[in-house]
Amino acid sequence: MALLPFLHSWRKKSRRQWPTCETGAAQKPSSLSQQNYHTLLEECLKKGCLFEDEFFPADIRSIGKGPLLQKLPPRLLWKRPLELHRTPVFYASNKKRLALCQGVIEDCWFLAAVEALSFHPDILSRVVPMNQSFERKKYAGIFHFKFWHFGEWVDVVVDDRLPVNEAGQLVFLSSVYKNLYWGALLEKAYAKLCGSYEDLQIGQVSEALVDFTGGVTMTIKLSEAPPDLWNIMTRANYSRSLMGCQTQPAQEIRVLSDGLVSGHAYTVTGIRKVTCKHGPENLVRLRNPWGKVEWKGDWSDSSGKWEQLSPKEKILLRKNDDDGEFWMSLQDFKTHFVGLMICKLTPDLLSKELGKKWTCSTQVGKWVKGSTAGGRMKAHNAAFWRNPQYLLRVLQGNGSKTSRYSCSVLVSLIQKRNDHHRNRMPHLHIGLSVYKVGQEYHDLNRKLPATFFVWSMPLNRAVFVNDREVTQDFRLPPGAYVIVPATAEPNQESNFILRVFSRKHSLHELGGDSSCVLSQEIVDEHEDWEDFFTKYFDQYPEINAMQLLRILNNVAWTKLQNHGPRFSLDACRGILALLDFNNTGTLSIQEFRCLWKKLLQYQAVFQKNDIQQTGTLDQVELQASVQELGISLSNELCKLLAMRYGNPGLNITFESFACFMLRVELMMEAFHNTSKDGKGIYLQESEWMMMTLYS
Repeated sequence: MALLPFLHSWRKKSRRQWPTCETGAAQKPSSLSQQNYHTLLEECLKKGCLFEDEFFPADIRSIGKGPLLQKLPPRLLWKRPLELHRTPVFYASNKKRLALCQGVIEDCWFLAAVEALSFHPDILSRVVPMNQSFERKKYAGIFHFKFWHFGEWVDVVVDDRLPVNEAGQLVFLSSVYKNLYWGALLEKAYAKLCGSYEDLQIGQVSEALVDFTGGVTMTIKLSEAPPDLWNIMTRANYSRSLMGCQTQPAQEIRVLSDGLVSGHAYTVTGIRKVTCKHGPENLVRLRNPWGKVEWKGDWSDSSGKWEQLSPKEKILLRKNDDDGEFWMSLQDFKTHFVGLMICKLTPDLLSKELGKKWTCSTQVGKWVKGSTAGGRMKAHNAAFWRNPQYLLRVLQGNGSKTSRYSCSVLVSLIQKRNDHHRNRMPHLHIGLSVYKVGQEYHDLNRKLPATFFVWSMPLNRAVFVNDREVTQDFRLPPGAYVIVPATAEPNQESNFILRVFSRKHSLHELGGDSSCVLSQEIVDEHEDWEDFFTKYFDQYPEINAMQLLRILNNVAWTKLQNHGPRFSLDACRGILALLDFNNTGTLSIQEFRCLWKKLLQYQAVFQKNDIQQTGTLDQVELQASVQELGISLSNELCKLLAMRYGNPGLNITFESFACFMLRVELMMEAFHNTSKDGKGIYLQESEWMMMTLYS
């Protein structure tokens, strides 16, 4: 309880009595990245003062100018978490769901992206450094967050003064857990990045997803969804992808009769193929960033459709609680939502090529009036050739037969307006065109002439949209191509970033400085296994315990070094019983993907906490691992589980740890889904027997 004296002394001090630190005028940074968090923290700790950020001050300048001002309380105050709660917490890993709630800012697109981020702890910890807290020795009123900002990772520093009303309630983003503040501070840092809180009003989920990951987004218009939409969503859900979606834009945000909100962003939190009496049905799970107000149609919390499932499947999927999260059928999803945004760290969702390595090349350019702002290709526009041109050489990827004839290439174009405030300059309509280049132009280092574009047809239909980013994917045979990014009209000025992803290629600007190309190799460690699993399940659509045993014991568990697990048949039977929701006695590829995603997560945590690299966890390491996975267990329960799953020395192998964690997570999910008050549950005898005997 070493924190309590500090908290007590804090409350005794008024703002005037407590010393504050400001960065001096001589130290004013020219960019966000030059405001060094560690230097400022050390300086404040040394002086015994609290940081105050003069570049994003606790006043109306940080709120911004616009409609947001009308939504503020009559008296807006700025308070630090230690002034608002007795025991504030920056981040709590034992909260299984982040449970963030939107404030008065219309930034549901931002919250939907944050919720999606929460399903990937490793990516979340990059954006939200976890070694920050309100503990006395580490606390100086300063926090930092990292965003991918137009081609580079930027560290954004903020103080912890947050806007509240007179009752001490947060005006903007808050958490269901009233002492949890990482979400509100993340929103403040993102507001600083965008210029002000006002600049968070209205946006696209895809923008925030890219800013959190540096990944590549694909937007699927659901009214024209591809036939394999479910397969795309399945691969995205069980890989390192983040998904969000939006309803039909509207003049004003309002709740519709079906429970959905018009002009609103949602997070895709999961998918599931369930077995009904009439056959299988594909379901999508979504969350409203408001933390309340849910879909009222088929497969909603109160829908009678749930009675068509087995008791176990119903218990583990249905949650009768107005927390903003709900299920709906894939068909209803396509009907009631207009766009699905998927952000992936590697562009392999649509790729048919084998392998796990990708090359990403980045070029920074600009459209300059009277020089390189030629506008789009159309009749009577002789200036199109003046746009920046980039020579792309697509090379055979990995020796596979597929890449000899066509290669997956994804091109991303991001515009960067010349204003620090995100919303002050509307986006231009931008697009890109790709042309095949003949042999006579292969060694050319100057721009292709206007006559080339008059007589050549682009390989794609260039779509010009007023979004920040435009992406298009191609299947291109090895060879030379030219990419032309353009604005819809001539003489429109802006900076831009062009990114190209493929298995193997080279890229340089024609007539420009080719040394400015930034290329990097991206390795997706999970992609080879996805290819293997897909092929295996094509041959065996359902696998039994013996087949599961063969798969798990033939996997190279690289992070476990010389202590690779050996799963027993009994362990595989137990795993199958836990994950066999529809009681077939087998696992489908969907159920196996769920297992595989969890095993990779367990492997990373196990390796991290196996300090001595013995291949086992002792009771202290076990409790640390469980807590890191977001579960709180008492010392007594941990000891009992070590006795049940451990060896004679009460040490737990990875095989036992995986079985242990699967059971704990399943039981906790069942409890929270069936509990009305979070304290107890009511089950029928058949449901109780199903959950305890066959799991």
